[in-house]
Amino acid sequence: MRHNLISSTLRNIVAIVFATLLIAFSACKRSSKTSENNTGDADSLVAKGPVLPEWAKSASIYEVNIRQYTPEGNFKAFENHLPRLQELGADILWLMPIFPVGEKNRKGTLGSYYAVKDYKDVNPDYGTKEDFKALVIKAHSMGMYVILDWVANHTSWDNSLIDEHPDWYTRDSVGVITTPVEDWSDVADLNYDNPELRNYMSEALAYWVKEFDVDGFRCDVAGMVPLDFWNDTRFRLDSIKPVFMLAEWEDPALLEKAFNMDYAWDLHHLMNEIAQGKKNVTDLDSFIVHPTKEYPPYAIRMNFITNHDENSWNGTIWERMGDATPAMAVLSATVPGMPLIYSGQEAGLDKRLSFFDKDEIDWKEHEMGILYKTLFKLKKNNQALWNGQFGGPMKRIGTSAGSSIFAFLREKGADKVFVVINLSPTEQKFTFNEKCYCDKYTDVFTGKSFEIVDEIGMSLGPWEYSICEKH
Repeated sequence: MRHNLISSTLRNIVAIVFATLLIAFSACKRSSKTSENNTGDADSLVAKGPVLPEWAKSASIYEVNIRQYTPEGNFKAFENHLPRLQELGADILWLMPIFPVGEKNRKGTLGSYYAVKDYKDVNPDYGTKEDFKALVIKAHSMGMYVILDWVANHTSWDNSLIDEHPDWYTRDSVGVITTPVEDWSDVADLNYDNPELRNYMSEALAYWVKEFDVDGFRCDVAGMVPLDFWNDTRFRLDSIKPVFMLAEWEDPALLEKAFNMDYAWDLHHLMNEIAQGKKNVTDLDSFIVHPTKEYPPYAIRMNFITNHDENSWNGTIWERMGDATPAMAVLSATVPGMPLIYSGQEAGLDKRLSFFDKDEIDWKEHEMGILYKTLFKLKKNNQALWNGQFGGPMKRIGTSAGSSIFAFLREKGADKVFVVINLSPTEQKFTFNEKCYCDKYTDVFTGKSFEIVDEIGMSLGPWEYSICEKH
């Protein structure tokens, strides 16, 4: 598997360019226009989108599976990993549900994280509320932020709300409480036609912000909960402090007022298909040039090559993407959007973690960890790769290998990044169709500086890639 990040051909070009000592100016048109997000009232939220906390502008996100993270599977044991995650460059720690798991109709020995028994308590297997609060404080002291996985659409069958407020649940034609989806037999569906339920759920979300200083929420199946509930709740949470909200869904309407980011599911599926030889760069171009959904400029898409669902149900990244895995990681971290890492991904996680039972991650040094550390550092330091409207737009550069090579520039102010990825299993020799990449660069992975002054030819091996930033 080839993971070197600058081809031999490009290295030769660098040497030639150094020798000639030629000077050239970039032919690309630059845009230094910046736009500021709002910090205003409900009316301004409609016009400019929800408030984006300052710290989220350049952030990357990391999904934490507390149960499977350590042999102990608790907050205190996970806390020992914070220095490593800080070094990795993780900014937002998304904790999968930390709440007590229902026992009635439980699946497996430990049940689903998403069968919530109590919205205002923590899973005793994970520790105490004091342990969780200490974790949040420690993360904050290290410059990281914590968001909780929130399950608003359904509860476990033994959540006390079923007995205390049976009218808060959805019922079938004969009056029996239903599940949201037939396969989700371990949870009961909530009915948001009830205003008392809405107020309870909104207050429960606010509880974790006020009492534990959490920084936002990842909201499970957000599109299965009424949009106006999310809009109202977001305004309530921001009145406490600006929060970061991630929707597990793919719908621009959710990002108009309620959420800062949603899932780039379409891109994820397309990356899988390209890795498997079912599609190619032509399909990726069509997806980017003519997106199926129109998002506002302030919206952020979460780019990922795996997450807890994909890993457990659809296979590891190595099963789905094989040798293309590093290339897809590079793509997900450099195109517009915020990159995600799932627990163990940086250690080359090569097994499907059990969803309903105890399982463990084999922590070890791995080239994926080195790759992500470099990518996250680049994103943090180079404004061209920042999130939403705070980053630079992507300019595609056509090549003579149009179905295999994906090349692009991103530029914001004085920052510029030039990315070239071979999204095919065969070596590609190619030229670029325009010269807007001409500039002085530093190779992100080797640290070598060079200047491109004219049209160049290039060669990349199977799934090989090159990232250069302007210096």
